[in-house]
Amino acid sequence: MRALVVSAAPRNGWLMRTTLVTAAVSSPGVYNPLQHIASRSLRWASSNSKWKQRQGSDHYVKLAKLSGLKSRAAFKLLDMDSKYKLFKRNQTVIDLGYAPGSWSQVAMERTRPNGRVVGIDIIPAQPPKGVSTIQGNFLSPNVQQLVKDYLVEYAQRTPSVPTVEPSEGGGDVITDRPSYIDAERHESVESDHEGSSVNDGRLVDVVLSDMSAPWMQNSGFSSRTLSNPYYRMMNTSGMSFRDHAGSMDLCLAALQFASDTLKSGGHFVCKFYQGAEDRDLELKLKKMFAKVHREKPDSSRSESKESYFVAMRRKGDATLSNIGTPTW
Repeated sequence: MRALVVSAAPRNGWLMRTTLVTAAVSSPGVYNPLQHIASRSLRWASSNSKWKQRQGSDHYVKLAKLSGLKSRAAFKLLDMDSKYKLFKRNQTVIDLGYAPGSWSQVAMERTRPNGRVVGIDIIPAQPPKGVSTIQGNFLSPNVQQLVKDYLVEYAQRTPSVPTVEPSEGGGDVITDRPSYIDAERHESVESDHEGSSVNDGRLVDVVLSDMSAPWMQNSGFSSRTLSNPYYRMMNTSGMSFRDHAGSMDLCLAALQFASDTLKSGGHFVCKFYQGAEDRDLELKLKKMFAKVHREKPDSSRSESKESYFVAMRRKGDATLSNIGTPTW
């Protein structure tokens, strides 16, 4: 009973771990339900300590803090943009798996002054300034349709700029009225949008996917803070085939979304974990885009199996449904 009472103490408490280990090893040959909890607690503490030590000595982590970036992952996208020129002014960018938001920060900065960035993630996170976000499971058709509807609604909005008009009392009154250039641009966008929404609905210039399959949550449900999105950000299992297969599923889902929404000439970037099936994905990308590159940014840790496909300039008539099955 004493061990059960102590186990209600905080997980990171020294007394709990000591008691659990004692209970786990004090009865050899007898099944002890606390043994699994004890070993899991110690593994978690050890992994957490190693992660903190690695983060504390990481050059890119320190540089990200000094630069006001959400995470070191921003430098991966910066490296790829510097090499392949992904972004231009006033583009529309979709960031899949945006949390904690560093890629959205980069995209927002590179598409100024009138670019728009939409981030989607199942994990709650504080969106960067100027970024629109949707919390939900991207694999859900309802969430994907929500993103598409938002893009259509945004494209239909009339741009306006403040103008100053004299009032009857002699003062000036500031009113919102679209300028001639903005009105002409809006009419052009609206006509283009009407055609695209009827034919294919392609309104996006760049689709980014830094998605990874999150861990299943089995505790910590009481936490509702945006700054503490549980441990599911730690999204590799340690089993290379499982991580690879999961990344392929997410890449294909992102590619299907890009096939539905990406403009002709648009770009697509997705993260994957290397394995036997990435060649098939690369062949599909080569049929849909003019150029496809495998990229391992300098800021990606050397021990990590993550890599990125950078697919440039979507072919106008190519979709995921009509490119067929890759042949060797």
